[in-house]
Amino acid sequence: MTRAPENPTRKHPVAQIRADRLSHGFRDAPLLFTGLSFEAASSDVIGICGPSGSGKSTLLSIFAGWETPRGGSITTTRIETINWVFQNPHGVAHRTAIDHVVFPLLAAGQDRATATEMAMPILESFHLAEIADRDFRDISGGEAQRLMLARAVATGPDLLLVDEPTAQLDLRTSTTVNATLGAVAQNGAIVLIATHDPGTRDACTRVIDLDDYTTGDTGAAA
Repeated sequence: MTRAPENPTRKHPVAQIRADRLSHGFRDAPLLFTGLSFEAASSDVIGICGPSGSGKSTLLSIFAGWETPRGGSITTTRIETINWVFQNPHGVAHRTAIDHVVFPLLAAGQDRATATEMAMPILESFHLAEIADRDFRDISGGEAQRLMLARAVATGPDLLLVDEPTAQLDLRTSTTVNATLGAVAQNGAIVLIATHDPGTRDACTRVIDLDDYTTGDTGAAA
């Protein structure tokens, strides 16, 4: 497994999340899931699996605080920073790959020289050192996805939400991205990954299949 270097911006106390009998659905539609309970702690990589429309991204939104579940509760401990890596990587076209990883380090108070020194090992851990000086517009889809993961590591999040990281990639590129996923939790983050990719599923330390929490009932859960 690829290992990310220690990030000095990372906080060391153990972070924890707990979902207790979560249920959610949209108005006049069947519940997406119900009775979902699980716990996770720092360095856990949890795969949230299920077919399209099963509520994977919705569950990430609930943990991000963007959606309120219709039933159940979420408890968090030592979760101060939450980051989301979206399905389609977004970068600044004329900025280099290393600029994207340096930026959150600058925002954390590092000077440019120190931030660059810290960013290079992170890029190397995602096999991106060779493109460090290449503009975002000139890198491949797989490189862009790995760059977003590298930038996420640089922010030192307590909770990292990753939405379908291989959905837009070919099989070979997906394999490369999946091989780097374990690195994002090495500095103590909790990682939740929404995916339907068997390779991504295999890269996780634990898997939650939303099919196991679907009833097809309408209305709010008790």
